[in-house]
Amino acid sequence: MNNRIAQALTNLFERHRIVFWYDAKKELRDDFEALSLPGVEKLELANNEYGVKHRLLREQPKQRFLLYREGPQPPDLENWLLDVQLAHGRFRADQAAIWLSELELGPEFADLAQAHAEFFRAAKRRGALKNLLEANDNARKIRLKMLAVCAGSEPHIDGALENLLQELADGRDEKSKLIARCNLDDFLWGQMAHTYDYQSDESSVRDFAIELFKSCYAMGTGGQAKLRGDALVFLKRWKNNRQFEDSFKALSGECAGVLGIEQDLAKRDFRELIKMDYFQLIDRKIISDLVRSVASRTVSGGDVSLWVRQRRQSHWYSEYRNLYEALDYAAQFTHALGEANLTMDNLTEGVQRYSRFWYQMDQLYRKFTYHARKSGQSSLMETLTNQIENLYSNNYLLKLNDRFQSFVDGASSWEAPPIPGQKEFFERWVRPFLRKDNKICVIISDAMRYEIGDELLRLICQEDRYSAKLEPVLSMLPSYTQLGMAALLPNKKLEITDNETSGVLIDGQSSQGTANRKKILQAALAGKGQALKYEKLMGLNREDARKLLKANDVIYIYHNRIDHTGDKMHSEGRAFEAAEETLSDIVKLVKKLTGANANNILVTADHGFIYQHRELDESDFLGVDATGDSILYRDRRFVLGKGLASSNSLRKFTSAQLGLAGEVEVQIPKSINRLRLRGSGSRFVHGGASLQEVVLPVLRINKKRQSDVTVVEVDILRGASSVITSGQLAVTMYQAEPVTDKIRPRVLRAGIYTETGNLISDSHDLKFDLASENPREREQQIRFVLTRQAEESNGQEVILRLEEKHAGTSHYKEYKSLRYLMRRAFTSDFDF
Repeated sequence: MNNRIAQALTNLFERHRIVFWYDAKKELRDDFEALSLPGVEKLELANNEYGVKHRLLREQPKQRFLLYREGPQPPDLENWLLDVQLAHGRFRADQAAIWLSELELGPEFADLAQAHAEFFRAAKRRGALKNLLEANDNARKIRLKMLAVCAGSEPHIDGALENLLQELADGRDEKSKLIARCNLDDFLWGQMAHTYDYQSDESSVRDFAIELFKSCYAMGTGGQAKLRGDALVFLKRWKNNRQFEDSFKALSGECAGVLGIEQDLAKRDFRELIKMDYFQLIDRKIISDLVRSVASRTVSGGDVSLWVRQRRQSHWYSEYRNLYEALDYAAQFTHALGEANLTMDNLTEGVQRYSRFWYQMDQLYRKFTYHARKSGQSSLMETLTNQIENLYSNNYLLKLNDRFQSFVDGASSWEAPPIPGQKEFFERWVRPFLRKDNKICVIISDAMRYEIGDELLRLICQEDRYSAKLEPVLSMLPSYTQLGMAALLPNKKLEITDNETSGVLIDGQSSQGTANRKKILQAALAGKGQALKYEKLMGLNREDARKLLKANDVIYIYHNRIDHTGDKMHSEGRAFEAAEETLSDIVKLVKKLTGANANNILVTADHGFIYQHRELDESDFLGVDATGDSILYRDRRFVLGKGLASSNSLRKFTSAQLGLAGEVEVQIPKSINRLRLRGSGSRFVHGGASLQEVVLPVLRINKKRQSDVTVVEVDILRGASSVITSGQLAVTMYQAEPVTDKIRPRVLRAGIYTETGNLISDSHDLKFDLASENPREREQQIRFVLTRQAEESNGQEVILRLEEKHAGTSHYKEYKSLRYLMRRAFTSDFDF
């Protein structure tokens, strides 16, 4: 006891020179006499007040004194030292007074300390509270801070509530029980009523959670809500706080069951739910209805893209990303196919129109199939997947290549001028760099067909300081690896070997394998050429990579993921996953090369491919087999031999017709048909003359010295008035220009703040990524809901602020702002 008295008095003497101590119960004399405080003189009051007063004020005006009186404080009219006492401090030796003294709180808070004695009994809680206290705190603020200590939160009701909801989700109740033991539960529910208008005969955290989800769902669907708008602001904040992500998800699921949300959603149109994300069931409802709508073609591709873009901001998007993306690509594919004119007048026009327009159908089909597979929801997507498969195979792939085949059949030689042929690659694209004494790196990605090259173009152009240009090239025929790889090397004469290896000779030299290709490059470049595999180059450190580039004028890097995956029966189903991985690989490789001082890079492929994800029908295979005097090599899409027998189902070429030396003949199944081949996959094939197999990308990439990437500008469009007169504010945000490869999207956080920086509305995370050329389509309407705290700013200016996150941090900086005058009667507006 003596130590606590000494500590309490020490705290008082930090603020007062003179401290009075009345021992009303006459039980603490021993403590007084035993007390020793440095620099403090003890005096006892015993009918000596006048002399003590003279000593205090005249004789020793700077000395600190502890004045002890055994007995109660005398009445004011009889208290000769009342004026001194009022000017200085008084020590109370009861437990509550000691606590208050320790916390440097005045006697006016004695009732508070007594009412919540359980709270103050713990030194740890008193210490935590002392760290939060401020000089002007009133009883309500102190209780709020006590509540925060019990809840382990920041000293505001939202913070305490977030932690209590976290505890509820975890199946614990220690914090709630502590609040009740400390007699703070009535205060808690009083604050909940004041802030959110929450009132219940059975107040509890669980009951509030249910009412919170119920009211916010009602606000979004036009129903009756018991809670006011502050509850919606709180839910959004809680939902978007990563710290409480798990608790939000758990309680959202629990409350959805209690409230019968699934049954209610079944009666609603998914369109009215697009901006809501309080329940995971909302995403499931939207996706389920969108699957049916896209399959029945009752929604436009533009609308689906808009809805998917809006859902990307939703809480559950990451869990359903692949489904949303698959739906977007399915709708785009259906629309594109409906608009496509798949006619052509000659072989060249077919290649040109494919490289300008038709390749997009293959790209959209690939992206749909990839995301549908990644979603793992085969049952949900079954009908739509079958529809897209049928449209792709029958209305696009087969129809397009049947028409193209008629021109392949009529071609006397395999060429499509002015489209360059693959055999010209080195002279047309590599040689010009050498003439200017520039070094060049060539990346050859096996089976990277044209539409994948187009996506790579966009990815490269999105990178800062990189520019790229895409051109089509017509592959060799048959479109298989050995011939395509040979055609990309310096050559004067290409010849398919007259044996069963399907190998290709360049000017009589074998081109099989990286070692032989290196020899061919070095022979053509006086030893200044190099060929190596992707994995080897990526394994080099920067210094070794720079040495490699410095020592060579031309470097060929061979990458093989798509063909390696698709050519095997057990893995061909992952062909589109391999395409996605290839794009990532090539971007990394380009950066690796430029980091080693490469300024000029070409990316191309040896051949393309056909891929149909569905199991093939009998009609996809030829009913006849290739025959002849000698069958040297047989694959799904081509045959090499001599004296090959003519067939209406197969197109036959001599080597001369294909620009090759030698006597080997080639036959390819017409259109997209396959030959039967035991032990081989049949969905991923190449070797034939379909547009998907023979139109290849050549991508020219350069890195600039100056940055060429900007971020899109955003403006706040002020309405007719700059005065806020209600509990909500609708604002239009305008994206100043379309997003392009070099103009990146901007992500902002928007809210309404007081001059002192307090948020008084809900907060919106906004992404400005619209690519439309139409300015009206680049507007976003945002509705802010004001909190009850906004009342305190009535008659004052408030700030609508757009903030942008500092890259790589959790901190924000102001981007733009707009001031409004708050002028409204709040009491009539806060009930939704």
